[in-house]
Amino acid sequence: MSNWRIRDFHSSDLDGILHLWESLKADGVEPVYALSEVLASCEKDHAVVAVQGDQVVGAAVGRAAHDQGWIVFLATLTEFRGRGIGTSLLSAVENRMAPHGLNKLSALMPETETRVEAFLGRGFVVKKNLRYFERTIPVQRQELEPLSLLGGRILARDLWENVAGMRREKELLERRLVLPLAEADLADEYGVVPPRAVVLFGPPGTGKTTFAKAIASRLEWPFVEVFPSRLAADPKGLAGALRETFLEIAELEHAVVFIDEVEEIASQRAGDPPSPLQGVTNELLKIIPAFREQPGRLLVCATNFIRALDTAFLRHGRFDYVIPIGLPDVHAREAMWQRFIPATVMDSVDIAQLVERTEGFSPADIEFAARSASQRALEKAVYDDGGSGLAPNGRKGPVTQDYLDSISDTRTTVSAEVHQDFLEDIDVLGRV
Repeated sequence: MSNWRIRDFHSSDLDGILHLWESLKADGVEPVYALSEVLASCEKDHAVVAVQGDQVVGAAVGRAAHDQGWIVFLATLTEFRGRGIGTSLLSAVENRMAPHGLNKLSALMPETETRVEAFLGRGFVVKKNLRYFERTIPVQRQELEPLSLLGGRILARDLWENVAGMRREKELLERRLVLPLAEADLADEYGVVPPRAVVLFGPPGTGKTTFAKAIASRLEWPFVEVFPSRLAADPKGLAGALRETFLEIAELEHAVVFIDEVEEIASQRAGDPPSPLQGVTNELLKIIPAFREQPGRLLVCATNFIRALDTAFLRHGRFDYVIPIGLPDVHAREAMWQRFIPATVMDSVDIAQLVERTEGFSPADIEFAARSASQRALEKAVYDDGGSGLAPNGRKGPVTQDYLDSISDTRTTVSAEVHQDFLEDIDVLGRV
């Protein structure tokens, strides 16, 4: 007659689970699931323990996902093995999960685990030629609700790779921002303090917003955009709403916080008496130092008119870098055209001519011209060429002349004067 019994897990059993975990590690077995995952499943999913008196001598933890169940943890103290406890624990946890209507119950075991009798005794079959892949998701489940309330989101992982061209800007942002934030421990060894706040400045349409999102994607941090125009409607007023928003952001473990057209709330202060907008600027100047004290987050402010920003806003101690994002060079324009031209006609389009003709174009201008050319070619093929859908070269898609016509009709966003001012701003205000 056994002197142990199986019952449901109680919160008071956490120390027993920890002891079981440590006993596995002492035997040289590295559990598949992290201790935090096991403890979370004990509280939220399905867990049973084997006890002798008041001592926890074994445990099984399961988790149901759709029609499949997973054994997250199975362990028995060394001196209690060989008594059938493992098989009984698996049976008990399976019974707890039965109401989910599972079609399959699976378990992942470390390669060093040799005690598989409990699984075989419950009818599990060892699957051969399988590989286990794992990727850590940086945003935890409990963060999703506050992130949603802030209007934040998790961006696609490939945004950084999809930023066409702009190699100089990408390399600068990678080295100055991403590296010390992504490799915080290594940066600390070298005495590098990770950046907390940066300003991206440059003419309209040069991709400042795109770069801010790409940085969040590259770091795999949530992206939270703060819209001053929306906060202005808050009963607490713009300054109060701004303060409240940053307090809520402080609850997130990681975040890239983005404020576009920041000159709207951080313009040069002047006049007597102070205007309401000066109060907002003052509030933002107070928020930034507090924000900088919180690790795992980055404030990115973007502006088209850096000269309009208050001088106190840009000083050292508030922003680590003031980074220019300018018009694309030859290589960047070539990469952008290669991205926007359909693969079916790529070989027949004179990309070099398009690159030459779009000097002074912003990324937004090039994208507009490319999409406009595709639209023109489609309409011509359907309405002017007898509905064949074919270009003059016999392929489906725009030809070089379609792009050249579209380029000629595109009004550039950035004038020569604006671009010259930007070059001067790099020398006077840039800080990289």
